[in-house]
Amino acid sequence: MFKNILSNKLLKQSVVYDYKKLSSLYCCRTCLHDGKVLSSPRSFFGVEDFVDDDNSRPYTYQKQKKPKNLHKHVSFKQRTIAYMEPFTLDVFISKRFVSASLTHRVTCKQVAVAGTNSKDIKAVLKSRSDVPACLAVGRILADRAREADVYTASYTPRERDRFEGKIRAVVQSLIDNGIDVKVYLDR
Repeated sequence: MFKNILSNKLLKQSVVYDYKKLSSLYCCRTCLHDGKVLSSPRSFFGVEDFVDDDNSRPYTYQKQKKPKNLHKHVSFKQRTIAYMEPFTLDVFISKRFVSASLTHRVTCKQVAVAGTNSKDIKAVLKSRSDVPACLAVGRILADRAREADVYTASYTPRERDRFEGKIRAVVQSLIDNGIDVKVYLDR
């Protein structure tokens, strides 16, 4: 009897001591489990497994392209072209509308945007996707680019686009209205 009371008293003291010391750990000192941990600390959703070291936010995984050849030489032009010619022209023409924008390569911010879907251009034009609409978009884009102090841009057509017709009309309108556009046709 005395041995039983003494073991219960020691058991209670060890559990209380362990609970104060390791608040998230529950240990049982009976002979059934031999002092092994019965359960590990868990949250309701199990988020603790996916939190940063300082418990501030969940891990954010960034998908980055891994180069195929780690020792591939990158030319000076490839490294500096984004800074030497920082603005690119993007032209999109669909069956219903035309839009064009000038984007800063390094910061990816759009400096000037024009399109035939905007209210001021939509009211004036007869059709939103013909060559005169392309010329109007080029003229308005050139005005907005000059307001943003952009006077040069580079343009590389997409693989499916040919540099003729409506796309050429937008680029030619930009050139006629004072924006120097460098066109790269060969790939």
